[in-house]
Amino acid sequence: MDFSIKAFDTKNTVASVKTGCVAVAVFENKKLSAAAKALDGSGELTAALKSGDISGKPGTTLLLRGVDGLGAERVLLVGMGGDEAVSEKNFAAGVQAALKAFAALGATDAIIALPMTEVKERDVNWAIRCVVRAAHEGEYRSDTQKSKKDPAPAGVRKIALALPATAATKAALAQAIAVANGMDLAKNLGDLPANICTPTHLANTAKKLAKDYKFDAEILDRKQLEALKMGSFLSVSAGSDQPPKFIVLKHMGGKAKDAPVVLVGKGITFDTGGISLKAGPGMDEMKYDMCGAASVLGTFRAIGEMNLKLNVIGVIATCENMPSGGATKPGDVVTSMNGLTIEVLNTDAEGRLVLCDALTYCERFNPAAVIDIATLTGACVVALGHHNSGLFTRDDAAHDALANALLAAGKSASDTAWRMPVEEAYNEQLKSNFADLANIGSPGGGAATAAAFLENFTRKYTWAHLDIAGTAWKSGGAKGATGRPVPLLTEFLIQRT
Repeated sequence: MDFSIKAFDTKNTVASVKTGCVAVAVFENKKLSAAAKALDGSGELTAALKSGDISGKPGTTLLLRGVDGLGAERVLLVGMGGDEAVSEKNFAAGVQAALKAFAALGATDAIIALPMTEVKERDVNWAIRCVVRAAHEGEYRSDTQKSKKDPAPAGVRKIALALPATAATKAALAQAIAVANGMDLAKNLGDLPANICTPTHLANTAKKLAKDYKFDAEILDRKQLEALKMGSFLSVSAGSDQPPKFIVLKHMGGKAKDAPVVLVGKGITFDTGGISLKAGPGMDEMKYDMCGAASVLGTFRAIGEMNLKLNVIGVIATCENMPSGGATKPGDVVTSMNGLTIEVLNTDAEGRLVLCDALTYCERFNPAAVIDIATLTGACVVALGHHNSGLFTRDDAAHDALANALLAAGKSASDTAWRMPVEEAYNEQLKSNFADLANIGSPGGGAATAAAFLENFTRKYTWAHLDIAGTAWKSGGAKGATGRPVPLLTEFLIQRT
């Protein structure tokens, strides 16, 4: 889909412009939006609304053809709720309805003249992102592995947004497109089967991003990881024939002296649970256990396209968790990169074993902040469902500031998180008779004990943990990766420039 800004003035009005279709808003109080009024010289729009052919309820549409006096071949009336003060929910419903109608048209281009500057408690940047994100979601295909692909999308292929063509709106549109492209990459990676999206595939994806956007890329293999004494990470990969990869991407768009933000992604490309084998039903969804890694790569895709003026480093620890004669066993004790020993009570709590060494590795960057992103615990899904990602940080001024910035970014990007506790009490649940730490805690607070485990490896810098187990993918008939939290992460980085 191609997007542009379409500005109107006294000579080039929304009524005179030639296009396949123009979408405008109508309301349940029988009123037209400002853009709809500009098209209603013949009174046909008012008549359609008063006749009851469209109610104005959110998401309803009515297509009018050949309206007198207009350059547009069609006018799409889009219901946006009770009155001109449009809610976020109603605007999103109207956008989705308009895009669905566009897909069924014989036209190839259209203008969205919905009230993007009048959404309650939202700015025009949010409205632009809403349109672009919805369009990308409508176009996204998950049929890459089918021998017979689904029919290619028809209808409108070029969309102009009726907005002032200012530097600000153009920049907002460019950012929205970049974020949507980043989400598409994260979704593509997540949806690929694990026999294709291996650790090597993720490493090759990182190399391609580096080539396309002039990032620095370094891929560490098993021998290098052994030299670094990443015994915890390597213990997870011990049962797999697929070689582990440790990926480091650097986008140094800021000043040389500026400390970087480091994004750390969990990249378990398939998680059987290891010797602590998972139940069979639903195990296919464990290909999504690398969505933390995918979100880091998707965020780098977005900031590379934007050429963001900030220093950002991506670290991805990726491997498979498989059962075999060489696999780590429950009760084994492994030594992490920072020297702490870990009793592996459950090999299905492998994400924290991978992340702890990655978090230790981050110390060398003297980071401004480190954020790890992981499909870490089912307990987080129990706590927060599929609406919010879990956000965990320590409780002090620096960490409060980081948490608040992440929460605000999530709200702005419609990719929300909810703050959860990291307290010493949860470390008490991780005590072991045989090692410094156990990799699972005593019953209760599973998401918090997992975060507390990670916290032990982050005490030399400011850190936050995002548990995305409930938000990274959907199950059932809508099964597929969501691309979250690429919008949250990208907005957080944008706000730091």
